[in-house]
Amino acid sequence: MTEQTAPFRDLTVDEIKRLVDEGRDVVDVREDWEWNKGHLPGARHVVLSSILANPTAQSFKDGTIFVCQVGERSAVASEMAVALGVKDVVNFRGGTKAWRDAGLPLEKP
Repeated sequence: MTEQTAPFRDLTVDEIKRLVDEGRDVVDVREDWEWNKGHLPGARHVVLSSILANPTAQSFKDGTIFVCQVGERSAVASEMAVALGVKDVVNFRGGTKAWRDAGLPLEKP
């Protein structure tokens, strides 16, 4: 039996914090009202519905971290990015909630 691996990495808050500190591209896929409540420092906002509606119109760098509130919508975005040929895609398991719960700062627009 062969082991099935995910097409992207699922990382936790401590691992994400390190990558954010290193300057990785972060894409927040939440709705506008969620984004406006606070997002990871330096994140870009690309609503998941726009990725699903026109995935080829999006521009994602290799190594992009996708984030939402808890990690489910960002997993969908991560899958789409992999399908578009983006390499080393990261899903933030726990999302903005885990970031806030860890006492880390959020930016507001």
